[in-house]
Order: sequence, then C-alpha cells, then structure tokens
Amino acid sequence: MSDPTPRNSNSHGLAHARELQGHLTWLESFSGAALAVLATASGIYTYLGVSSLLDDTGALSFFAASAYSIAVSVGIFVFWSYLMRLMPAMRTAGAKLKLMGAMLLGSVAIIAMSSWLNAAALAGAAAVEQHLAQTVQEYQEALEQAHDTAVSAQALERDVARVRQSFEDLSEQEASGNLSGLAGRGAVFRVLRQKAEELAALEVQIQAQTPLIDGAFEEGNAILSRMRALIVEPGAVEARSVAFSEDAVRLAGLVSSLRQLSVAPLVDRAAEDLSASVVLPELDSATTGGQEAQASTITSVLQVLALRAASLEEAAEQVLARPAAPQVSYTPISSADAVILYARNFVPSWAGAIAIDLLPAVLVLILMVTQGAIRAGRGDLPAEDTLTLAELRSALHAMREMEALDQPAAATDPARATPPENVKPLAPHPVRSND
Repeated sequence: MSDPTPRNSNSHGLAHARELQGHLTWLESFSGAALAVLATASGIYTYLGVSSLLDDTGALSFFAASAYSIAVSVGIFVFWSYLMRLMPAMRTAGAKLKLMGAMLLGSVAIIAMSSWLNAAALAGAAAVEQHLAQTVQEYQEALEQAHDTAVSAQALERDVARVRQSFEDLSEQEASGNLSGLAGRGAVFRVLRQKAEELAALEVQIQAQTPLIDGAFEEGNAILSRMRALIVEPGAVEARSVAFSEDAVRLAGLVSSLRQLSVAPLVDRAAEDLSASVVLPELDSATTGGQEAQASTITSVLQVLALRAASLEEAAEQVLARPAAPQVSYTPISSADAVILYARNFVPSWAGAIAIDLLPAVLVLILMVTQGAIRAGRGDLPAEDTLTLAELRSALHAMREMEALDQPAAATDPARATPPENVKPLAPHPVRSND
C-alpha cells in the first residue's frame, strides 16, 4: 500500500536553498548601508581630488567640488544598487551578459570620474614630490654634463700651450741663425713670434674661464642642495613648489652659462685663423741669397703652421662633438596630473582608489552565484512544496483574519444568515430530566 503523503524528492537541495535565502535576508539588512558608506568614502576622496585641481579657494570652488563629489557618491550608490538587485534576478545567459556589459561600461565611467581623483587625493602630494625629485635629477645631469664639456674644453689649454711653445722654440732657433741660416730677428722671426703671441693670448682667455666655470658649478650644486631640501621639507607641497620653481629658473640660467663658458668654439675658430691669417713681413735680407733663404724658411714655417692648426682644430672639434647638455625646464604640475604621469610608482594607491569604487562588483557576482544556487536547490517544485513553517503560519493567520472579517458581515446580512435550501437544520436533542 503506497503512502498518500507527497514526498519532496529534492529535500536536501530545498533545505540548502532555504539556508542560503536566510543568509541573504540577513545580509540584505545592512548591504544598503555598507554600499552607502563606500559611496560616501569615494565621494570624500573625490572632493579632495577635485579641490586640488581648482585654483580658486573661495565659496564657489567649495560648492563646485561638493556638488561633484555628491554626484559621484549618488551615482555610485544608484549604479551598484541597480546591479545588486537586477543582475542576480536574471535567468538567461543573454540577459546576464548584457547586464555585465553595462556593469563594465559603468565601471569604466566610475574610474574616469572618480577613481583617478581618489588616487590624486591618496598619493597626490607624493606624486608631486616625485615630479620634483625627477626634475632635480634632470637638472643635475644637465649641470654635470655642461660642466664636463666646459672642463674638457679647458683641457685644450695644454694643446694651445704646446703649439705656442713650438713656435717660440722655432723663433729662438731663427734668432740664433739655426733655422734660415741668418741670425737675428728678421722676417722669419717676426712670423713665428706673431703666431706665438696669438696663441699666448688665446691661452690667457682659456685660463680666465677656469674660475668662472668652477664658480658656476659650485653655485649650481648649492641650488641643487636647496631643491633637494625642499622636496623632503614638511608642509604643503604647493608652497614648496613655488620656491622650487624659483631655484629651477636660476639653475637653468647657470646651465646655460656653463654651456657658453666652453672655449672649444673659440679654440676651433683660432685654429682656423692660425694658418689662414698670416701677415707676411717684407724680406729684409740685404742679399738675394738671404732673401731666398728667408722665403724658403717662411714657406716651411707656413706648412708647419698648417699642421699645428689642423691638430689644434681636431682637438677642438672632438670637444664640440660631445653631446650638448639638455635643455631642462621645470613645469609645475597638479597632484592629479602627477598621479597619472607617475602612475607606475603609485600602484598601491591606484589599486586602493579603484577598489573602493569597484568593490561592489564582487558583491554582485556573489549574489549571482548565490541566487543561482538557490534556484538550483528549489528546482521545479511547486510553490506549496517550498513553503516554510513560518510562511505556512503566516498564511493560516491571514485566513483567520479573513474569516473574522466575514463573520460580522454574515451576522448583518440575512442572505448569509439563511442556510441553503438543501441543508436541513439540526433537530434539537430532547432534554432528559434526572427524575
């Protein structure tokens, strides 16, 4: 004999579904408040980020930043509230994919309007300091490169001195008669002395540049020290940036001065003029043979002069071939721009700024999985098989209330009080006496 009582073939799945539904009911009691807290926190950091972008600090800027941050908070709360309600309720894969596409698009919009400003509020000052440090590094490289080029050009003094000394030695030989065979200070001697004096004047100019180069390099290092101190100095980074920019202007001027103090172009031009501009004196020998000896010696001197000039010009061109010091200029930057420019250095701040806005996406996915498990546990059971004891009690209570409402109506309505024709009234039982 079969049992007439219906049995639930999926009792375990139904129990699991009821358990999950109970958890969701408890979680939904504070999910809205938690989402509001997240949206409010994002709005606060968005306000700080917007404030850093506004130049004016008056009431209008305050209301503008407040309005933007409130709009962001409301938008985040509404957006994730929609998805937390609608996404888990979707039953078809197509509907879920469409809502996921909407969630992805909304997440990109949230990052664009809020997350980067949150990152600016979290790491804006540090990013600006990073920009200052990077600028100092660039200025230091430019200063050192300009100084190295200038010092390398100063080394040409030895080449100039060597050529000068060679012409002085030749002039001494000519004075003693060991060069042209005519002792004295004639035409050949004057040509040699002319070039020696030109090189001596160039040597003096090179020597005069040395203290200027050293002084500019020392002053540049002092400015760099002040700029480094401004980076680590406590206080608002905006005020430090103003003093930093003033030192940056002075340092840029010093780098330009060091580039101009290089004597390599001067030596290069002097080497070109060394053989090109020779004033040939009149041959002053009394005899024709002596004049021929002088002319021959001057020709030899000019050849030696061309070789020395080529050697000196080559040394100067080697210095000129060195890469020029880069043009460095400090550009003030806002905290939001600095966070974007140096994003790779502030990955944790970016991660936190994005997480505070997109954390509800994890909750949406959790709700989707949970609702799917609830539907799988309930299966295709009819509604009466899924009623809990509490729901059954609520239904019975509602039925009693409806019957209680119907009883006064039946007492006042004669049609309801008269029993139907096919229903016979019960006969009264006789009363028995005890006698």
